[in-house]
Amino acid sequence: MTRAAIIAALYTVITLLLAPISFGPIQLRVSEALTLLPVFFAEAVPGLFIGCFLANLIGGYGLIDAVVGGSATLVAALLTYVLRRNRKIAALPPVLINAVVIGLLLHYVIPDTPLIPTMLYIGAGQAVACYALGLPLLSLIDRMDLVNKL
Repeated sequence: MTRAAIIAALYTVITLLLAPISFGPIQLRVSEALTLLPVFFAEAVPGLFIGCFLANLIGGYGLIDAVVGGSATLVAALLTYVLRRNRKIAALPPVLINAVVIGLLLHYVIPDTPLIPTMLYIGAGQAVACYALGLPLLSLIDRMDLVNKL
C-alpha cells in the first residue's frame, strides 16, 4: 500500500509541476513514464489510477477529466501489468488507450477541438512518455536493482 501511495504522489506532483505541458490537446505528460511501473509492481496499478485522478481533478478539466482520465489510466495500467513480459508491447496500452479516450474527452470538453488531430497529438505525447522516458526508467530500475530494494 505504501508503494501505491508513493507512485500516486509522484504521478500527481510531476503532472502538476509540469502542468503547462501536462494538460490540453497537445501535451507531453512526463508522469506517464510511470505507467510502465506495473511491469515490476502490481500495486502500481491503483497508485497510477489515484495519481491520475488527483492530478486531473486538481489541474485538469474537472471531475469528468478525473473520472475518465483516471479510468483510462487504470485500464492501461492493468493491461501493462498483463503484458509485462514484453516491455515494448507493455508500453502500448497507455499510448493507445490515452490517444483514443483522452482525445475523445478533450474533443468533448474543449470547444472546437478537432478529434483526429487531438488523438494523434495525445498518442504522440504518450509514445514519447512511454517509450523515450518509461522504457529507460525500467532499464534504470533493472540496472540499479531497485525492484529488490524498494
